Amino acid sequence: MNLAERIVKELSGEIRRGSLRPGDKLPTEAQVVDRFGVSRTVVREALSRLQASGLVETRHGVGTFVAGRKHEAGLRAVAGEIGTVMEVVAMLELRIAIESEAAALAAQRRTKEQLRGMRAALDAYELNIEGGETVAPDFRFHSLIAQATGNDYFASLFASLGIAAIPRTRIKLPGASREERMHYLARVNREHEDIYGAIARGDSDAARAAMRTHLSNSRERLRVAGPRPTR
Repeated sequence: MNLAERIVKELSGEIRRGSLRPGDKLPTEAQVVDRFGVSRTVVREALSRLQASGLVETRHGVGTFVAGRKHEAGLRAVAGEIGTVMEVVAMLELRIAIESEAAALAAQRRTKEQLRGMRAALDAYELNIEGGETVAPDFRFHSLIAQATGNDYFASLFASLGIAAIPRTRIKLPGASREERMHYLARVNREHEDIYGAIARGDSDAARAAMRTHLSNSRERLRVAGPRPTR
């Protein structure tokens, strides 16, 4: 568990136990730095993860507050403690089941604004393939699809997973060259484009199939790289 994950675990535990309640203001960045003895960068990463999980919300110029309980009516899953290859594979199996149908529904229900958001996320991803940050636009693309279902349960489940649901935030596979990494990211980008194209056309069957292919490919790449389970 790295430093940011330790802060996430501590603060999310306080929120779930009720020590920090909806509407309560979190300690300031400086206070968290002092409490945990970490850098401001680590604190910002931890707060970003808490926000992505739907546990807190930031009000610019005011501070970070415990979010209301709007997500608690939905399903929840926690990706923050996932670390092994087989655990990530298991999470991808859940995502295949949930997000394939989410993509199909999004093709029927997405708004023009949501579609523009998906396009912007994919454009940001492509711009960052060469050495940039692709995780945030990747997560944003999948989040927008969940929201485009018009079903709060899909959106709340994906929000509860947070950015740690993206496999490359949890597993660093050794030995990959820069060229191999870029090839991998470009392939993911093509898979995203297939999903987006089907949603834009309003083709539910194609959107479902494209999402299943995308997440299944991620699962199979990890299965090949990781240890086999003993059963």
